[in-house]
Amino acid sequence: MSGASDKARFYLEQSIPELLELERKKIFTKDEVSSIAKRRSDFEHKLNGRGSVPFDYARYAEYEMNLDALRRKRTKRMGQKNAGYTGQKRISFILDRATRKFHGDIGLWMQYLDYSRKQKAHKKVAQILTSVLRLHPIKPQLWIYAAKYMMEDQGDMTGARSYMQRGLRFCKQSKELWLEYARLELIYIAKITGRREILGLDSQLYKQATQPVLEDHEADHIALSRITAEDINPSLSTDDSIDQNVLQNLSKTPVLTGAIPIAIFDAAMDNFKDVSFGERFYNVAIEFNNISCIRQISNHIANALTSLDPASPASISCFIRQPLAGVQTSSSDFPAILGVVLKQLRIKIETHPSLEFLDRSVDWLLSYISGADIDPDIRTVIIATLSRVMGQYRTMIQTKGGGLSDRVADLLREFQARGLEKLFLSTLAWSSEVWPLHPGLLTLKDSAAS
Repeated sequence: MSGASDKARFYLEQSIPELLELERKKIFTKDEVSSIAKRRSDFEHKLNGRGSVPFDYARYAEYEMNLDALRRKRTKRMGQKNAGYTGQKRISFILDRATRKFHGDIGLWMQYLDYSRKQKAHKKVAQILTSVLRLHPIKPQLWIYAAKYMMEDQGDMTGARSYMQRGLRFCKQSKELWLEYARLELIYIAKITGRREILGLDSQLYKQATQPVLEDHEADHIALSRITAEDINPSLSTDDSIDQNVLQNLSKTPVLTGAIPIAIFDAAMDNFKDVSFGERFYNVAIEFNNISCIRQISNHIANALTSLDPASPASISCFIRQPLAGVQTSSSDFPAILGVVLKQLRIKIETHPSLEFLDRSVDWLLSYISGADIDPDIRTVIIATLSRVMGQYRTMIQTKGGGLSDRVADLLREFQARGLEKLFLSTLAWSSEVWPLHPGLLTLKDSAAS
């Protein structure tokens, strides 16, 4: 124990100049400095003694974070300059000691990463990522974290792709890693699309492509193009307009055509051959309904799933929804396309009745009801279709059975939250008959009665 006490005393002595400076500048009182020293002594003796656990390091680091936040607030309120001591170095030292001793604890590594990232200590984050990925290369969440950090904080898409691709070498069987890689590429496409819209690049292409050529056939003269000095001597040109050919070439790059997400999907499906997993890819893709290449991506996924297993509820659901990809609810084309999709849905319900398919149908119909810019008449049509789907849902449960009481209770909460009162009451009535003693349904029944 003497060795542990000596080590604890050594670390405590290093913090004495800092505490004296804080007391001299009246940021902390003498009693507060004594209290801080006592707390640090308790933590250090616990950490350097036998039986220390990762939670002890986490608590110590959290205490120092709170203390540093208090120091900064008081310094700012008193109008004083920085005392020359910051908690960042001390907190990083504590977390570094923690990860060295308990290098198998992912929670400590994540706390270290989050703190360094919050402090914008990018060099430190890079060092931590290198260390943790070397020790834990088969943890998919670490590769995902590293890629998101490079994308969000550094704006380095090349580095983000590098982390994802390296992660897939170690974690090829991680479905989450494949999905997050696709999501990362879709986020990148969405950002580029947004920038092009702000700069008006897409509108310039559209304007040039759709600008009509007007000719007056009744005129008694022929209009000739205007010749300028720049036409005769191009070196005199001062036109700063954007080269339209360059814009067209940019719009055809693999990034903007969706070729990269499609390639990720194909590689993942070659590895898993799982239709349900492919449906998760589709659901990730349609979250980015505003990007220009969403139709190509969704069409490719839907066709691939249909080819793999055309009778699967997942394949049928994606195939039915595919025409709506890339169509905004405020678009003039939306009502007609939605009508075709709902017609196909009714047909599939009759020809391929299954609880899995009905469950998927309820989910995507609810997603359109919640849209803020949805037309009231269209919303009424969707609710009517949803009622029909729930009617079929009831029939199949009553005839074939199934332990879906918790799922129905969750749907009832969704209906109640979205203001679908009529659908909520009708579903609650028949589900209470099927599962009269279900706690969730009894609670919902009591709330409806009150």
